[in-house]
Amino acid sequence: MPDNSNVVAVVGAQWGDEGKGRVVDYLASDAKVVVRYQGGDNAGHMVVNEHGTFHNHIMPSGIFSDAICIVGTGTVINPETLLEEMEKITAADISVDNLRISERAHLIMPYHRLLDGLEEAQRKGDAKIGTTKRGVGPAYTDKAARHNLRVGDLVRPDFLRERLENALPRTNRTLQVMGREALELEPLLERCLGWGEQLKPYIADTLPIIRDAVLAGDKVLLEGQLGVMRDLDWGIYPYVTSSNPLSGGISHGAGIPPRYIGSVIGVVKAYSTAVGAGPFPCELHDADGQQLRDVGKEYGTTTGRPRRCGWFDGVAIQYASWLDGFTGIAVTKLDVLDDFEQVKICTGYEVDGEVTNSMPLTPDLDRARPIYETWPGWMEPTTHVRSWKDLPKKARAYLHRITEITGAPIAYVSVGPERSQMVEM
Repeated sequence: MPDNSNVVAVVGAQWGDEGKGRVVDYLASDAKVVVRYQGGDNAGHMVVNEHGTFHNHIMPSGIFSDAICIVGTGTVINPETLLEEMEKITAADISVDNLRISERAHLIMPYHRLLDGLEEAQRKGDAKIGTTKRGVGPAYTDKAARHNLRVGDLVRPDFLRERLENALPRTNRTLQVMGREALELEPLLERCLGWGEQLKPYIADTLPIIRDAVLAGDKVLLEGQLGVMRDLDWGIYPYVTSSNPLSGGISHGAGIPPRYIGSVIGVVKAYSTAVGAGPFPCELHDADGQQLRDVGKEYGTTTGRPRRCGWFDGVAIQYASWLDGFTGIAVTKLDVLDDFEQVKICTGYEVDGEVTNSMPLTPDLDRARPIYETWPGWMEPTTHVRSWKDLPKKARAYLHRITEITGAPIAYVSVGPERSQMVEM
């Protein structure tokens, strides 16, 4: 059995937007393979490096390295989004020849985006999910119902027609119930064949590539999307995504058995943010919350929506650490806290007069009030720091407390968006 220490998962430990893209970009320099294993283009991974600033929604964040970059079987892919990202990357003189798209990955069809927007528009008040209307939920719905199309179908014209003929009547019935006109087969088929022609050089059976790299002991990076609190099964349902960002989703999303996954790096923002609806106990509606948003430039990569900001949620991180099996954590955006006289960590919730440090069900979490520890701020810049010993003493104390709560050591701390601002422990 090969040494599994070279198979490294990078997963979101909070509500998403933790900085997974910049961690993957940093770690990919010596990787053989990078796999994006789940999700769609409903969340963006921002990468800042010597090539510029990029917002990848489906493209693996290792594309700026020499690694083979795989859009995995567990993803749902809007071909138009992927082609746009490929164009932007090649415009920056970066090759996408190392890109591979799993032929088993499912497609986000144009009608999925249409249905997503219509369904969200019909939801009222607290029933709104806060979806990005990118069609991710409807695509996964059709996948589970066995009506969807897969990437490999795009280069098999006869089978593609057959699958569309099967899917379209069902979709059209739904659209007509929602007051929209039915879609025609031929224009949609032509559009799909066009995607297939452009993507054909990159479509592959990706399992042999991944299996050979793992068995050879090569470094394999696994890139998750969103975070634990948006997981379909363990997140704040129904305000969740339609896939499993947890490390447990890797096996079916990437095709790697659990025994080969050597380490799981949980990406943890030094405070808490969320985009979309649902309970968020540590959310701040005061000047501190606004300062976090302004200094951290907390606006959604995909939608541009202002992110909800709050103090670090220790209850959520304990929950994530167990579910993901963190072997280490990467703490991002520590520098955003540089000018706070005090910083806080939530260590429990009060729900209806009872104190808990377990994660309640969504309706109970909606009534949860955070119980905070207050820590002194360090009130000095950290963006220039390149080693643990050079961090302010009070910043080290704050980080140490996070590791105690998380139950996993810190592997990396970022003090800015550049690669050079990632501090290795």
